[in-house]
Amino acid sequence: MSVLYGILFSLFTAAVVIAGDLLIKVAADGARAITSPPMIAGILLYAFSAILWYFAMRNVSLGQAAVAYSMLSLIVLCGLGWAIFGETIGYREVAGIGCAFLAMLLMMRVA
Repeated sequence: MSVLYGILFSLFTAAVVIAGDLLIKVAADGARAITSPPMIAGILLYAFSAILWYFAMRNVSLGQAAVAYSMLSLIVLCGLGWAIFGETIGYREVAGIGCAFLAMLLMMRVA
């Protein structure tokens, strides 16, 4: 059960950071000041994610937490880049997503 909690905290941490990334991208694309509301909100979400990361690492190894976090971040940020910002998803991105899934499978351990 501890591993499940750790992975869930890792994924929730990634979701919070993704929201922060999205806000920072909105601020950057709009050429807004670094003190703009989207930028400040993004920074606050990053700070909150550090607290969540602490709980993730209490329950799983750093490698397991990092792979879960990285996998979700990669997949969601690629999707958001495509859906919201019109970025392209090519073969390299698809290969990266496939590698993220493979890494997640390889890093999973049952305690």
